[in-house]
Amino acid sequence: MFKGRSITLKHLLVGGKKKIGLQFKSDRVIQALIEQVPHIIWSNDFNMYHLPNTKQNLELIFKIFKGEVWINGSFFFTDRKSINKNKPIDVQWFRVRELHPDRKRCPESYLSKLEILRYSNNTVRAYVNCFEAFINHYHERNPLEIDENEIREYLKVLIRQGKSNSYVNQALNSIKFYYEVVNGMPNRFYSIERPRKEKRLPEVLSKKEIINIIENTNNLKHRCIVELLYSSGLRRNELLELKPNDIDSKRMMVRIRQGKGNKDRLTILSKNTLDDLRRYYKEYRPKNYLFEGVRGNRYSSSSVLNIIVNAAKKAGINRRVTPHMLRHSFATHLLEKGTDIRHIQLLLGHGSTRTTEIYTHVADRSFMKIEDLLS
Repeated sequence: MFKGRSITLKHLLVGGKKKIGLQFKSDRVIQALIEQVPHIIWSNDFNMYHLPNTKQNLELIFKIFKGEVWINGSFFFTDRKSINKNKPIDVQWFRVRELHPDRKRCPESYLSKLEILRYSNNTVRAYVNCFEAFINHYHERNPLEIDENEIREYLKVLIRQGKSNSYVNQALNSIKFYYEVVNGMPNRFYSIERPRKEKRLPEVLSKKEIINIIENTNNLKHRCIVELLYSSGLRRNELLELKPNDIDSKRMMVRIRQGKGNKDRLTILSKNTLDDLRRYYKEYRPKNYLFEGVRGNRYSSSSVLNIIVNAAKKAGINRRVTPHMLRHSFATHLLEKGTDIRHIQLLLGHGSTRTTEIYTHVADRSFMKIEDLLS
């Protein structure tokens, strides 16, 4: 769909007037489209194009680049949802979007199967984009006629383009989904080799760092968000989907409904977190979601990230901190306290202890009994 092309929108102030800055890597397609934007000017000072910051110009940018270039608005919008607020990224969105006339569209059978199997929006977006890139690489071919060797050649192309191992694996998953699930040919391409997965240790914060982050949040709402992410080991999206009645104060549990893999689970609730949540509920009175935006909508994912990043900076932590690092820290600290790894697996919602075992590589307890060779 986008072939790696992206433009980042920036706020600029040129001659005292607000401008929309367009930052991108040199690309002939983007350059050709840029020339269709009226009143656009190149700035040597900012090393990017810009045009007056108006609603009409913003709409024009999305119209001109639609389907060809990914517009990154994370530096421009306070809420990323406002980029496509009328077109949610779900299966239906992929059916009705506009594409270049020469570009092959993901088959309806593919979209229907994703919808029936209730794949998450993130998986739908990744699979559709990856599979469309594949069928457009072999534009003149019927996908059902493409053989195993041609799929291998396509994966080599991705590797030569510098795509990450995880991207190549996801591309292969999207291709296998078409042949093996949509067309009912299980394991047809079982023998295709995959890139080795990159094994990276999880980044973990100390207990002191987490306490400092909590103490440096701006308000009670932000404090409760950080406390829940850490003390219950939640994923960011799981936190955002919580309803007020998912907090079980009698059993001291938090219920996660339809988490990753569409699985329900229970995790622990800290007494200190519960005390703060009770004060939060009295002050904010959330209705639909435990954490809501200004208009009562689901709180945005970018807002949670900003809360963590800003609190960490105020706490004097010099590395970038993300919401998922709090989940990693939850698991690691439990392991260091001697909690059975099978219990941690259940609290995190992992399908196997093999996934949870990664935390044994960063837990201090794992190394305490190793003898110091220089002592």
